[in-house]
Amino acid sequence: MARIRQSDIDEVKGRVNIADVVGERVALKSAGVGSMKGLCPFHDERSPSFHVRPQVGYYHCFGCGESGDVYSFLRAMDHVSFTEAVERMAARVGYTLHYEDGGGPAPETTGRSRLYAANAAAAEYFRAQLMTPEAETGRRFLGDRGFDAGAAAHFGVGYAPKGWSHLMDHLLAQKFTRDELLQSGLVSQGQRGVYDRFRGRLVWPIRDITGQVIGFGARKLYDDDQGPKYLNTPETPVYKKAQVLYGLDLAKRDISRSHRVVVVEGYTDVMACHLAGITTAIASCGTAFGSDHITVLRRVMGDDSASGEVVFTFDPDAAGQKAALRAFADEKRFAAQTYVAVAPEGLDPCDLRLQRGDGAVRALMENKAPMFEFVIDQRLKDFDLSSVEGRAGALRAAAPIVADIRDPALRPGYVRVLARRLGLDLPEVGSAVERAARGADRAEKRETQRGGAGETERPVIAQSVSLASLPNTRDVALERGAMMAFLQYGHRIEPDLFLRALQSPFGHPALEAVRSSLAATDLSQPGWAVAAVEAVREPFRTLAAELLTAEFPARTEDGAVASANDLARGLLVRELEREKNELLRGIQRVPADSEEGRRLRIRLRELDGDRQRLVAQ
Repeated sequence: MARIRQSDIDEVKGRVNIADVVGERVALKSAGVGSMKGLCPFHDERSPSFHVRPQVGYYHCFGCGESGDVYSFLRAMDHVSFTEAVERMAARVGYTLHYEDGGGPAPETTGRSRLYAANAAAAEYFRAQLMTPEAETGRRFLGDRGFDAGAAAHFGVGYAPKGWSHLMDHLLAQKFTRDELLQSGLVSQGQRGVYDRFRGRLVWPIRDITGQVIGFGARKLYDDDQGPKYLNTPETPVYKKAQVLYGLDLAKRDISRSHRVVVVEGYTDVMACHLAGITTAIASCGTAFGSDHITVLRRVMGDDSASGEVVFTFDPDAAGQKAALRAFADEKRFAAQTYVAVAPEGLDPCDLRLQRGDGAVRALMENKAPMFEFVIDQRLKDFDLSSVEGRAGALRAAAPIVADIRDPALRPGYVRVLARRLGLDLPEVGSAVERAARGADRAEKRETQRGGAGETERPVIAQSVSLASLPNTRDVALERGAMMAFLQYGHRIEPDLFLRALQSPFGHPALEAVRSSLAATDLSQPGWAVAAVEAVREPFRTLAAELLTAEFPARTEDGAVASANDLARGLLVRELEREKNELLRGIQRVPADSEEGRRLRIRLRELDGDRQRLVAQ
């Protein structure tokens, strides 16, 4: 697939005013020289901590730590790819992009736009068909499950009429080709020719995270339909079932703000949850919930701490229990805490809402059980706990589950839970868990040595360093101010002075990490300040972002430039004073009339001259 030229990516970013883009979503106000601030779009807050510096094209939230350039802002807010973000901004400023593999978008990209258009046209057609007399069966199906016309319209539910090629004929008349319809999965090729894939079915449009229709899920309505109960769009260039989550386009904003998601098992369950006020509900489409789905969700959730929640709902039957155990196998990929909610009497959320109302659906989610506890119970049910042999087998089966709990604050509690379930002494259960943990650690070590570890580990949350955590000392204050000056006004500092000061090592390790990253950056390239921040190693990148976006202590632009130059000189003066002190100590150790003594005194005079020249500037 063609890639956009890097020079074009940089040029577009340079032409876009990030404050204009952010300002369309966040009310920004002045926050000092060259800085603006507003309420963070990534988390709830009472006072603004989200800062934007248009001059360097960067934003940073001092509350939640989110930071980046205009492309990362679009990706986080609209959940688009990097290429899509660049193309949006290029269109905004009227810039023609060039692609490395042929001077234009890749053929696949051009084809994808036609597939999106075909799916959108099909969604409109299905939606209109739901109002026809033939669709009475479909409308009754929805009504019997508690969904009125407003609910159907909100989720875009439609009807695929009976017949051979109604949709195909409609789309061919709109200038789509048969090849495009085949590639989109809207029609199928059989021995009798090309025909509509969905016929005589209720249809749900499946959208990607940006809201574009990429496929459909269809439920059969008639007894003479020999197909499966649910039929989905096949794999296409735009529809990848392992990565698609139904309802995510509607739920993404609430998921991102609340860091909570509810995973249900079907389209009507998603509808029921949303209508009951659980607006973070989503479902997989025609496949089991898997690792690719987790990757998508973690990105939307901002899943970087244990404060988030993932709630799975499963049917209490064998298939539902099997699905729960599959989910548990991937549980460690979430930083968030995971839970399971099982409705009474085997009701799914749709049936629960129909029989007991919206409140019962909300109560189901509130009465969730931790995933570990649920899986422990599933393991124990296969054993006769009234016998010694049964309890011993159950302990061997359940101990690895408790040993798998990485949070040291949680594991002792689950040891006690398991001991109570089994009716065994706490030390006995604790010993079994520790043995299982040691065995898991040895296995993980062997896997690491083979180079295959890391895919299922729970993310490690490093303790970030911030401006607020820096010590309040004279040296640190100078280094902090100098780094703010370098990142924000380096282009306005006298070039020779800037380069000399940038080579002056810092005493504080966090500030030194930021300085060394900037010193290693090509300052001739556009966007060098942002590049330097993004290259800072963890856990110091948050500090670097704050230094780039924090309010600079000056009242005017000219005052900020003067202060930046003074801070650079201050670093050099400090270095000269350090060298002078070392020389004075050296002079005391050598004879005054020696060659070494004369050399040290000459160097002292040079240092005094250098200092006077710096101070006089």
